[in-house]
Amino acid sequence: MARKRVSMRNARTILRLRHEAGLGLREISRSLRISHGTVVNYLQRAEAAGVGWPLPEHIDDEHLGQLLFASKHPPEAARRALPDMAELHKELRGKRRHKGITRRLLWEEYRGAHPEGYGYTQFCEYYKRYESGLEPTLRQPYQAGEKLFVDWAGETLALADPANGRLRPAYLFVAALGASNYTYAEVFENMQLPFWVEAHIHAWEFFGGVTTITVPDNTKTAVNKPCRYEPSLHRTYEELADHYGTVIIPARAGEPQDKAKVEAAVQNAERRLLAVLRHQTFFSLAEANAAIRRALEDLNRRPFQKMPGCRAQLFAELDQPALRPLPAQRYEMGVWRSAKANIDYHVQVDWHCYSVPYRLANQSVDVRLGSRAVEIFYRGQRVAVHARNYQRGGYTTDSAHRPKAHQRHLEWTPSRLVRWSSHEVGPYCGQAVTHLLASKPHPEQGYRACLGILRLRRHYGVARLESACQRAVLLDACSYQSIKSMLATAADRQSLPAPDVPDAAPPVRHTNLRGQAYYTSAAPMTNNPERRAEYPEPAA
Repeated sequence: MARKRVSMRNARTILRLRHEAGLGLREISRSLRISHGTVVNYLQRAEAAGVGWPLPEHIDDEHLGQLLFASKHPPEAARRALPDMAELHKELRGKRRHKGITRRLLWEEYRGAHPEGYGYTQFCEYYKRYESGLEPTLRQPYQAGEKLFVDWAGETLALADPANGRLRPAYLFVAALGASNYTYAEVFENMQLPFWVEAHIHAWEFFGGVTTITVPDNTKTAVNKPCRYEPSLHRTYEELADHYGTVIIPARAGEPQDKAKVEAAVQNAERRLLAVLRHQTFFSLAEANAAIRRALEDLNRRPFQKMPGCRAQLFAELDQPALRPLPAQRYEMGVWRSAKANIDYHVQVDWHCYSVPYRLANQSVDVRLGSRAVEIFYRGQRVAVHARNYQRGGYTTDSAHRPKAHQRHLEWTPSRLVRWSSHEVGPYCGQAVTHLLASKPHPEQGYRACLGILRLRRHYGVARLESACQRAVLLDACSYQSIKSMLATAADRQSLPAPDVPDAAPPVRHTNLRGQAYYTSAAPMTNNPERRAEYPEPAA
């Protein structure tokens, strides 16, 4: 194309010098430093095409070339079949692009369909001409410290199992800064959310700061629902960005030019890191990442081919001074879940129940599960925090979340009831409550009866209640109904019964009394006359 433009400029100059200046052929040849034959050739072609001077305003270089050369040389497309340039462009640059598609592969397919077609050089030349006529590419300027581009590489690194030598893949995470192209890379066990978050944290710590904007792909660990205008970000990923003070702006789906920096960085990482380490055997991620870190140092210090300096030098001059500082504490990853509080004001998450304020019973809440803490949110406000408990089927309850009535009910214990009755009424009331609780299979069965006894003092007074409890203890009638009946019939005002005095008289002996031995020995039950003689029958 450049050679053609020069020839058309020469053609215009030849016509002007010949018709307007009136120069001879050899004078024009010496003036333009071209051969005499070339001048003659252009003038003959112009005469055959009816082209004179001055040229009409609507004739540009391309039109002039068609007029001068169409008569003797037909267009190339008329002699050989040209490929469909639009389809070629879709394969190489469009949304249908597949990894591994190259111009040579497309040319080989073209020559397979058209054996008489163009060679590889002319094939590429025609494609360049087509691409130059398309919409111009926007070269995006990147401000220092503004954008970080992140992505997973398509190639993996093989890790060997020390036990059996079996290989498993390790996945390469790549991050590149927009202004300096300074690159970070690390391999991980998989591409799931925990390692996606950890990769970002390691990258920011490697750079020593955070960019204003982070540009990921539309991977599921970053974007829940891709959208050209309002993509829905993963809750944990968005929380990570808030913690580090950056903004997540995902690239448009199917538009790799939105993250061209990391596309180039991934390509460099695959060539300068994975390809360089392909002959080494690694048995752990730590071992592999140590080798990657050494190769990464070489990549960042490798001089640019078309400009002075290297990535490390530009990073020190541009991005590093403009990065935002890291937060004081590292981000602790939390997994978000949606749950509903049960009627007992507890939410079940990972088979364990955590309490929320009782007013949120039957309400939907958001739960953030951390490694050490569980946070519960209602409409964006945190309403509960608990220590993480991994016991299946267990309960973690904050007493402040219970209603007041539940709190008071749970405060009643046997020892508290005994102390309260002794303090509020007297020692005999405490004894009566103790006997009442001891008479029940479970102490909680006597709680309401004990509260009923204490309530009697409101109507009868403390002194009469203490007197009734004393009578109940002596008569072994420690129940709510017995004490209430004593107070209602004024039995508490009567004199107390004399305690039973044990009889000190000797035991009565009589022939009709068999004695203790008769009931404790097996002899009376035998039919042996000799044994029966030892225990004679009582007289009739």
